[in-house]
Amino acid sequence: MSEPRDSKGPVRERRVDDGVEELARWLRDQVAQGLAAAERAPVSVWDEASRRLVNAQAPALAGQVRSLAAVPRSGERWPARLLEEYGLLHLLVRAHQRRSALPEPLRATIRSRVGFTVAKDEVLARARIRDRWYVAAVHDEPQDGLTARRVWLRGLGTGRPALVLSFAAAGRPLDGSFTVGTAFDADLAFYPGAQPLRALVAERHAAPEPAEPPGTSIAELLDSYATALSRDPWLDRWPALLAGVRLARAEGSLHLTDSSGAALPLTTADPWRLLAVSGGAPVTIAAEWTPTGLTPLTAWHPVEGHVPLR
Repeated sequence: MSEPRDSKGPVRERRVDDGVEELARWLRDQVAQGLAAAERAPVSVWDEASRRLVNAQAPALAGQVRSLAAVPRSGERWPARLLEEYGLLHLLVRAHQRRSALPEPLRATIRSRVGFTVAKDEVLARARIRDRWYVAAVHDEPQDGLTARRVWLRGLGTGRPALVLSFAAAGRPLDGSFTVGTAFDADLAFYPGAQPLRALVAERHAAPEPAEPPGTSIAELLDSYATALSRDPWLDRWPALLAGVRLARAEGSLHLTDSSGAALPLTTADPWRLLAVSGGAPVTIAAEWTPTGLTPLTAWHPVEGHVPLR
């Protein structure tokens, strides 16, 4: 759906400001009523708040609010998770209200989290980073009636992560130019933000070639995630490319551990494919690290090469 003619002008800015103010009042009401009320509340509580944000032309905020309807009664720790999400939304509201006092990269992050988009031409006009980019994982999932494809890249020279997104209606083809397990020489242009992650491939300089996955330790992953989170506290996923990790059970749940003894919880409910690929031995794994745990996407077998896990 295309935006109205004034979607990037002052009219939309005022609509978004009004929508954010209304969201602030809604959040205060939810906390005042207590989390016990959320357990009994119908889905319409979140749907109506989301609809008002759509009308205010703040679609990204609307999506975040709509997703909260799935949290109550979703597990033992759901009250803590719901309160965390309310806290992050409140932080985003306050950041938007005080955006004029914030540095430009953080303002760009806030605008993106609210729902303002950046045209591809504007992104491609930005400074580019050339590297040999390793394709670590390709993952498709439904999103707002479309299929979203996330392609996770890692710069072999810079070590920098990158995310290439594409979308298509159901049954329509997605970008198939990325092959897991290969690296390609290219210039990437990153979308603006305090923690630039999403990127466009601006120019390819050579055909992709098979390459070894550049895995890290769990400690290195957590260090990079902490740095990224300090720049963008609303970061909901971070790419992981871990070498020498194996499946282990701790405190009744599955984890990945490395040689140092560090461990990360797994979110997957079906670990059997990963267990079959690894045979219990250390492997390299590409995954998404989220606040709830690690979601494996690709594993590397010494004979079969890369094996998709989802």
